[in-house]
Amino acid sequence: MGRRTPLFELHQRLGARIVEFAGWDMPLSYGSQIEEHHAVRRAAGVFDVSHMGIIDARGPDAAALLSHVLANDVGRLRSAGKALYSCMLDEQAGILDDLIVYRLGTSEDYRVIVNAATRAADLAWITAHAAGHAVQLRERTDLALLAIQGPKARARFAQLLPGAEAEAALALGHFCSAELGPWFVARTGYTGEDGFEVMGPGEACRELWERLTAGGVSPCGLAARDTLRLEAGMNLYGSDMDRSTHPLESGLAWTVALEPRSRDFIGRAALEAAQARGIGRALVGLVLEDRGVLRAHQPVRTAHGSGEVTSGTFSPTLERSIALARVPAQASGRVEVEVRGRALAAQIVTPPFVRHGRVLI
Repeated sequence: MGRRTPLFELHQRLGARIVEFAGWDMPLSYGSQIEEHHAVRRAAGVFDVSHMGIIDARGPDAAALLSHVLANDVGRLRSAGKALYSCMLDEQAGILDDLIVYRLGTSEDYRVIVNAATRAADLAWITAHAAGHAVQLRERTDLALLAIQGPKARARFAQLLPGAEAEAALALGHFCSAELGPWFVARTGYTGEDGFEVMGPGEACRELWERLTAGGVSPCGLAARDTLRLEAGMNLYGSDMDRSTHPLESGLAWTVALEPRSRDFIGRAALEAAQARGIGRALVGLVLEDRGVLRAHQPVRTAHGSGEVTSGTFSPTLERSIALARVPAQASGRVEVEVRGRALAAQIVTPPFVRHGRVLI
């Protein structure tokens, strides 16, 4: 038996198919994965993502600590509520995790959301580098986390708030957050659609889930979350990137802040050395032209050498198979993917495949 979120019994009552994920018993789907996927693209869905790690960093040195352990620059968070996506690297620039950091109030007050599979290692890593800093780290195991996603998601959630709080929620910009009553509300997500990620006490989140679903928001599981994020061209830690890869070869150069030059973050020297050598590999999108389904670890053959599918699936929106793959940086155009011993034709494209309901390839 794995760890369970505060909503576990609710998922059981809804007849969810439960699977083990990163040591947690989580809902894979509540029926049709395809219907859940379309619900998010066309209206609104809600996911229990309480298995993610929530870490608060508070104190005079909180900004300095995060500036050192993250490849992106928290100095860009110049006002309360702003959010930033970043990788956390080791000394060789290997990716330890990807995460979101929010500035809560002052420059001494931050919240970091990390992946479920790495939450213990991430907390240990940050804690080790906090030695000598005036900063307090607290894992917020008292909070649950719901992702409410889709073109109608923000309106559906706002309907459940008092007037002033509803207005404040709807006024939030992308990658911004606010504390509204019992909720920490962020206009962020992992589906390629608009929406909120909402943190609050476990019992309150159970009640919120029930009110949302009673109002027509579809309960959604991990399976739809994966097809949605892949259509949106979003990396999955442990598949599309890990400690053996660095951001520059993972489509994440935009998350690395090399300015100001004076900021000495962990992995900076190794990244600069890799940049000087030239980046030999790139993470690209693939669209399968033949019949079949792309899956992780399938070999990719290009005119410039071999590569490998890192994530693959059938896209419910495109009704074709798509993938992310790491290939030689010079590769472009048509390639071949080995699927069950057959060489199938695929086309290299630039992700995302789908964002905000629009097909982009």
